[in-house]
Amino acid sequence: MSTEKNNNTTTVTDNPISIVIPAYNEENGIAPVLEELKETLEKADVSAEIIVVDDGSTDNTAQKAEEAGVRVVRHEENRGYGAALKTGFREACNEYVIITDADGTYPSDAILEMLPLRRDHEMVVGARTGENVHIPLIRRPAKWFLNKLANYLARYRIPDLNSGLRIIRKSLVEKYIGFLPDGFSFTTTITLALLVAGYRVKYIPINYAHRTGKSKIRPIRDTLNFIALIIRTVLFFNPLRVLAPIGLFFIMAGVAVFFASWALLPLILDTTTAILVMTGVQILVLGLLGDLIVRQKR
Repeated sequence: MSTEKNNNTTTVTDNPISIVIPAYNEENGIAPVLEELKETLEKADVSAEIIVVDDGSTDNTAQKAEEAGVRVVRHEENRGYGAALKTGFREACNEYVIITDADGTYPSDAILEMLPLRRDHEMVVGARTGENVHIPLIRRPAKWFLNKLANYLARYRIPDLNSGLRIIRKSLVEKYIGFLPDGFSFTTTITLALLVAGYRVKYIPINYAHRTGKSKIRPIRDTLNFIALIIRTVLFFNPLRVLAPIGLFFIMAGVAVFFASWALLPLILDTTTAILVMTGVQILVLGLLGDLIVRQKR
């Protein structure tokens, strides 16, 4: 990875916020996004550094960003959305970091509503639940299911699991950076990590526009990865929440087999019952041990 700074970029060590924009082949969207963002900040007299992380683009994304007068950090090859964000957080000079996308989907003016909330929250998220939200129909069923699963496992009503517009404390991302993935699931993971760990997270409704350019999301593959990620993340922070229902299911199945065989068959399936019940007990014990380890680490 190589780092390039535009000659027009000033030192921003005293600025209160940093803005990180990951970009991969977004030459058509990056310039308007940066122009709108800079105008919004200027009108509100908000001082910030803007960092565009060019994630190995093969088009003119980096050149367009440099022409806009912002700082550009380049990956020599495409490493993923999460990897680009990690690079941006490492390069950021300030404790509060805003992330947004380079495709024009997130409204820049929402940042002004989010900024005052950062003092009382570790993360402020723009939830795509506003009046004008353009999420492709093909992605909505998977998004609904993932949100329901995450809500249950995290014991929290999450309005938007993987919104790409948010303010996060840099120190928290650095704390979990080894755990955060390099792909699109970065935002999902940090959301679950902070909620399950008990940090203060605030959601505000925002609009979500049609994107500029082609989406990098792969619906089936990424949905399966998101499901595995949600379960793995909650297992890491609250293993009993995942393992307790599974253990109880096996125990109840064993009891059901016992009574069903006693009532309907000429013999009692005691071996099957014992296997199911013991499996359930072992899973419950594993969950309890995991919960004790997690609590001790905290």
